[in-house]
Amino acid sequence: MKYEHILLAHGGGGLLTSELIREVFLPAFTNPLLAPLADGALMQIGQEKLCLTTDSYVVHPLFFPGGNIGSLAVHGTVNDVSMCGGVPLYLSAGFILEEGFPLASLREIIQAMAAAAREAQVHIVTGDTKVVAKGAADGLFINTAGVGVIRYPSPIATASIQPGDVIILNGNIGDHGAALVNAREGFGFAGGLESDSAPLNHLVAAVLAAVDSVHAMRDCTRGGLGTILAEMAEQSGMVMEIDETRIPVRETVRGFCEVLGFDPLFLANEGKMVLFCPERDGDKALEVMRHSPHGADAAIIGRVGQAAARGRVIMRNAIGGSREITPPAHELLPRIC
Repeated sequence: MKYEHILLAHGGGGLLTSELIREVFLPAFTNPLLAPLADGALMQIGQEKLCLTTDSYVVHPLFFPGGNIGSLAVHGTVNDVSMCGGVPLYLSAGFILEEGFPLASLREIIQAMAAAAREAQVHIVTGDTKVVAKGAADGLFINTAGVGVIRYPSPIATASIQPGDVIILNGNIGDHGAALVNAREGFGFAGGLESDSAPLNHLVAAVLAAVDSVHAMRDCTRGGLGTILAEMAEQSGMVMEIDETRIPVRETVRGFCEVLGFDPLFLANEGKMVLFCPERDGDKALEVMRHSPHGADAAIIGRVGQAAARGRVIMRNAIGGSREITPPAHELLPRIC
């Protein structure tokens, strides 16, 4: 590896995260279930196909417009199971608490987790609690795992993406990243910047019930839409073309990015996903998404071209120009999830 010590950028979901996984974790842990590097591991036990995922949450601040670390932990875990085509059922929750953390804040976070679990119709069934000395953590960290059952007949995976697939996004990008930075740094941007943190399992279930040809899904969390698409293009070996004018961005987020020099393509989301399916079923999937409160602004943003020696994402703009989308090399916004 290029670096001898861990940097914040190694946790940002970009190029250094990919390098850390390839160079450190995969050589030690490699196995067929891990190899796809998906949102969760797919396995079969008896006649049941299951999905298992895990995640850790270190977001700062713990409370932000649109949620807190507790609701975020449930939403993120539920969404990872859903992106594998699974129906989320059970979650675990581990808490690392710093000495001196206010009990009232912990109760508020736990209540938010419980409410998020009820909305997603999942159960938190096991957990763990550790307390570390003051100064050894930053208030509270949460680790979760999620288990779901897979009923969809065909595999939903990046490897299933086909030439001619349309790329569907379920709504506005950049809300979570913009809201977190605005709250963290106290910029005071008006216009109601708010996280999009939400459970997507009901939306996904509706789409899968209506469309029998979904090839792949991925939620656009760390690294944003741009990083996720670049990763999927590389893993699938496909050239993907997206249209900048079709990507929905709230004007408040667009203005926030223009002032601070951010690209909304690379801002984190916690309630957004991309879905790949054949063009013949694109309009049906889009219609189903738009009937969900978490898909009202859904749009077809691009298409998959042919396989190539190097998978990549090309974005075309309003004046006919184009550029290749590559993940950022360094951390843009640390600790957003």
